[in-house]
This record gives sequence, structure tokens and C-alpha cells, in this order.
Amino acid sequence: MNSNSLARRPFRYSNANVAVWLIAINVAVFALEYLFPVVRAYLAMTPILVLSGWLWQPFTYMFAHWDISHLLVNMLGILFFGTQVERELGSKEFLLYYLLTGFLAGVFSFAVYLFLGGARVPLLGASGAIFAVLLAFATIFPQAEIYIWGIFPVRAPLLVLGYTAIELGSQLFSFRDSVAHLTHLAGFIFGWLYFLVRFGVNPAKRFFPRR
Repeated sequence: MNSNSLARRPFRYSNANVAVWLIAINVAVFALEYLFPVVRAYLAMTPILVLSGWLWQPFTYMFAHWDISHLLVNMLGILFFGTQVERELGSKEFLLYYLLTGFLAGVFSFAVYLFLGGARVPLLGASGAIFAVLLAFATIFPQAEIYIWGIFPVRAPLLVLGYTAIELGSQLFSFRDSVAHLTHLAGFIFGWLYFLVRFGVNPAKRFFPRR
């Protein structure tokens, strides 16, 4: 692919703390959900409602959350990993990456839910985009170590691959689980494709470089 093509054209670098703004927006939306529970129904992605014309839901689902713990886990992911990815990629690139992978994960989940008979199952949460951010962090910082429970150091790529295996196993054995494992996996996949198409970078080669 030509490096001057639209798909490869770089943004002018800036660091506008988009990750922090995303956290603020998610917290504000959660507050609205708490005050007006109907907001969640409008924002969550329920396939049968999308088919009825609620076409915004494959995008807005990533800004709604079930409860405070769901919100907290996802916002910590943006804080710990998203801020570093943004600092490396620049704010515009990071925002495009976050929103596009989250949206595509929603569209993918919409199609699969319909196929598997989950037309009335609501999907919400930023997890699809967060898992794409984890993939980006591991690709950009393949030697970084993350401490599990603050004790056990694990290289970022191994942690990402471990999460992928867990999500795949969970999806195979529990489609009806409240955790949208398919959306998590889709976040990984679309994040991977983004690096291939946008940067010409294969994350696998970053994870395990040949010596």
C-alpha cells in the first residue's frame, strides 16, 4: 500500500488528553443513567432496536455501563493504558483508533447476536475499545511488564494473548454470560487490523521479534 494513501496519511501530532476526556464523558453518561435509567436503553446496543431504526446504538453502546464496577474497570484501562497509547500515537490517531475499533466491535457483535438468536440481548460498555487499547499498548511497548495483582510481572504481549485465550474459551462455553466476550475478541481483532492497515505493522512481529 502506498505510504501516501489516505489509509496511511498521518495526523499532525498533538497531545490533548483525549483519554482523560473519554473518561469524563463515560462518567458523565453513567451519572445520567443513574438519574434517568431510560438513558441506558437508548444508548445500549440491542439488535432488535437497531433494526427498528435506532442506528446510533452500535456507536453509543461503548459509553454506557451496567454498574459502577463495570465503569471503574474500563476507565482504569483507559487511564493506565490509553493515556500511554495516546502519548505515543497522538490524540487524533488515538481517538480514531478508540472510536473505530469500538464501533466495529459493536457492529460485529450486532451481526453475531442476530445470527445466534440474541436479538433482544443488550450490549453496553467500553470493553471492545478497551481491549483494542490493550492490544495497541502491547504492540507499541512489547517489552513493558504489567504486574498481576501487583506481584507477578508479565510482558504486555503475553498478557494480551492470555486475555485473548480466556475470552475465546469463555465465549465457546458461555454465550449467555453477561460479559460480552465476543465484543472483547472483536476489539482485539479490529485493533490488530488497524495496525496492519494504518501503520503496516504486524503486532505478532512486535510481540515476538526474531533475534
